Amino acid sequence: MNTTNSKTVLLAGATGYLGGYVAKALVEDNFKAKLIARSTKTLKSFESKTVKIIKAEVTKPDTLYGICEGVTTVISTVGITRQKDGLTYMDVDYQANLNLLNEAKRAGVKKFIYVSAINGNKYRHLKIFEAKEKFVDALRNSGLEYVVIRPNGFFSDMKDFLDMAKNGKIYLFGNGEQKFNPIHGEDLAIVCLQAIKSTSNEIIVGGPDILTLNEIGEMALDAHQKPIKIIHLPDWVRKFVIWTVRTFTTSKTYGPIEFFLTLMAEDNIAPRFGTRRLYKFFREQT
Repeated sequence: MNTTNSKTVLLAGATGYLGGYVAKALVEDNFKAKLIARSTKTLKSFESKTVKIIKAEVTKPDTLYGICEGVTTVISTVGITRQKDGLTYMDVDYQANLNLLNEAKRAGVKKFIYVSAINGNKYRHLKIFEAKEKFVDALRNSGLEYVVIRPNGFFSDMKDFLDMAKNGKIYLFGNGEQKFNPIHGEDLAIVCLQAIKSTSNEIIVGGPDILTLNEIGEMALDAHQKPIKIIHLPDWVRKFVIWTVRTFTTSKTYGPIEFFLTLMAEDNIAPRFGTRRLYKFFREQT
């Protein structure tokens, strides 16, 4: 039992996929914590003498005033993959995090931990990364101690493979031998807590297994107990799809599509961490 945590951590994005795991880890490690969310119902079970649940909206700076009082470290998992509720990537990934950063600076917070994504700087031209990296720039220039965590894809993002596999076929671009190692939210939450004491400004991290897209496709089909049927499309089709959605749709539609199709075109291998396996996750989801 950890009773030495004198730090008070504020977590933003506590009701999201990763945020939920970070909230659980903070509670289990006996941190003094403030969990903020637009809807606090799902967080009520975490409330205790040392854990406060606060209703606030990071997109509305007036709701944030005073929330960082007494806080030593802020962890933000705030970000969207798909634009909804009329909010854009710039509204959430950049401006909402900037609102939180400004409040943290005002209250004298020492450290700010932000979860972005792998190779963000390389892919700044993608709509999702444009907003994330604009915030990373602001964080670097803030004067606060900071850590940018760059995970190599979440297990939850891999559900697209399961959705395809339901119909008995997986479609991949190129030869399907592109490798990467996505990470489970529970493992990534451990990394987020380790970042509190870390002296690094950037942590690049992936899951324990380096997998090809073919292997991930096979796992998804296996989870649905379907025969292995993977169809490989030429890479020009992928490029044409990206061009088409960028030309004829809004960023609400093309943002996540260009993100996934661009990152899956080449190897993205991060330092390995964690114990949770993708094939088990797939089986739990079916």
